[in-house]
Amino acid sequence: MTTSGTGSAEDVAATLAAIRTESGASLLDLAEGSPVLLVFLRHFGCSFCRKAISDVAELREELASRGVRPVFVHLGTAEIAKAHFDYYGLSDVERVNDSGATIYQHPLFALRRVNPWWHLVNPAVWAGWLKGAIFKHGIGKIEGDGHQMPGVFFLKGAKIVRRFVYRTIADEPDYLKLVTSALRRCWRT
Repeated sequence: MTTSGTGSAEDVAATLAAIRTESGASLLDLAEGSPVLLVFLRHFGCSFCRKAISDVAELREELASRGVRPVFVHLGTAEIAKAHFDYYGLSDVERVNDSGATIYQHPLFALRRVNPWWHLVNPAVWAGWLKGAIFKHGIGKIEGDGHQMPGVFFLKGAKIVRRFVYRTIADEPDYLKLVTSALRRCWRT
């Protein structure tokens, strides 16, 4: 987990204001209304992408009790995303469709791209699959940019308070630890 030092407050605000969810809300408006746990997903055929949606769905009540709103950024179409979010009970969650991965690669978020074949030879990925991700969440065809890595960001207003940048697709962010740390930081400032 690291904090953000990317860009001035005005640049961050302008970027967040320009990013719109599928419902038309801007990320800035959402983050000014309540803290946002912004979850960037890989493609919907990825077991770990599906696991991330499932993990956040399981934590939804806890996040709500802390006043935190989950928002997802995905590479798929709105229709494919709806089917996946409906399946995990997150039909009403705000989502951002970024099929071109321009938000992922924006300097504010700077999520890297990795050749998907690298994941097949990475022992950490195999361990994650064998730990249950593939059995519980399945595996599918690449639907979107298979090179794009995921990430998690905690937004409060026009500020990225905390971030989790994946080293491998099998990394498992501790969402509650990230949220707790970010909220403590917000209270101190």
